Amino acid sequence: MICHPNAKINLGLNVTSRRPDGYHDLETIFYPIPVCDTLQVETEAHTPTTIFPAGRIPCMSETTDCHLVSAGIPIDCPPEKNLLVKTVQALKRDFALPHLYIYMYKQIPFGAGLGGGSSDAAFMAKTLNKMFSLGLDDEELERRVSAIGADCAFFIRNRPVFATGIGNVFTPVDISLAGWYLVLVKPDIFVSTKEAYAKIRPRRPAESVADIVRHPVETWRGRLTNDFEEGIFALHPEISAVKEKLYDCGASYASMSGSGSSVFGLFRHEPDKKEMREHFKGCFCQQHKL
Repeated sequence: MICHPNAKINLGLNVTSRRPDGYHDLETIFYPIPVCDTLQVETEAHTPTTIFPAGRIPCMSETTDCHLVSAGIPIDCPPEKNLLVKTVQALKRDFALPHLYIYMYKQIPFGAGLGGGSSDAAFMAKTLNKMFSLGLDDEELERRVSAIGADCAFFIRNRPVFATGIGNVFTPVDISLAGWYLVLVKPDIFVSTKEAYAKIRPRRPAESVADIVRHPVETWRGRLTNDFEEGIFALHPEISAVKEKLYDCGASYASMSGSGSSVFGLFRHEPDKKEMREHFKGCFCQQHKL
């Protein structure tokens, strides 16, 4: 079975308080975008010519629960820490699943604030639920994958939400960016969660992101902010430069996603793809109509 785990962007992000457990409460809008990995799950060894482009040499690893083959962006962690493997192991504790052969073509960048690993985990759970008729509804799937990662549950229903708590409490939000053009840029910089939070000073915003996004996109600049930007931009001015270049190219709104390092711009009219590639040479850069 083949599926396509997609990424998300954050529309605004306010860190509102520090919790007694050391985590932080926040508010943000999670919005799904069509930047995708490709995931194939089988019960027998398979030659995945349909998902691995010619010339891409896969990497292989194996645990007692599954055989994992990946290509594309390298998955730089041991198998036991991979969220795909953790999802399989979690479901195997309650269900008699066979040894699985998992094939992943990774295209969502890591350390980018796009939720790629969380999406992979959620889509793995949904795929196994369907393949083996486990009978888990969306609410139960959300509960199970939330133990793997705070934002994993978002990708079960995969629709825009106002996220609060540590990013794990969701309220549906009526927002659509249909017809807008998204340019997503990730410079070759990794931002760790520890680094991102080091400069954060929690505060209650004067205006909630949920209220701001009810207004036209053209009014968001200067109002819909990401609290991580100030500290991250000071450490990595290259990321700030990407945001400014997106505005120079005509974006109605641009922002870093999550704790970085990816930056997205929303354009009312289709940008010139060749021009975008030239401006962001050396960076991961994709353009999509939403």
